Amino acid sequence: MSSTAVAKLGTVVLDCPDPDALARFYAGLLGGEPKADGPDWVNLAGYEGTPLAFQAAPGFVPPRWPAPEGSQQFHLDLTVDDLDAAEERVLGLGAKPLDTADRDRSWRVYADPAGHPFCLCAC
Repeated sequence: MSSTAVAKLGTVVLDCPDPDALARFYAGLLGGEPKADGPDWVNLAGYEGTPLAFQAAPGFVPPRWPAPEGSQQFHLDLTVDDLDAAEERVLGLGAKPLDTADRDRSWRVYADPAGHPFCLCAC
């Protein structure tokens, strides 16, 4: 850690209604295996990348994209080699397209099964 840093990124945690189901979605997308640490927390273990975890959130309301009245909070950019092939796979895993109409762009926007937006990027 640099002398000016206060902290380093440890884990990205996604709130959701069903941590196990969302962890299985991301395991299919990124690799790895869901590892439960209690009924309300699941880690995605065994893949190369920033640690990712899923936490039960009672009353969860998914972010809106695009969000004309507020913000989407954050989204994940996931790098792929082939947008069309990656799109087919994420849709098969349960993703929903949010903005995929412009096929000439180097990115497309989807929502995971809990409604979190993410982009597939061939950048």
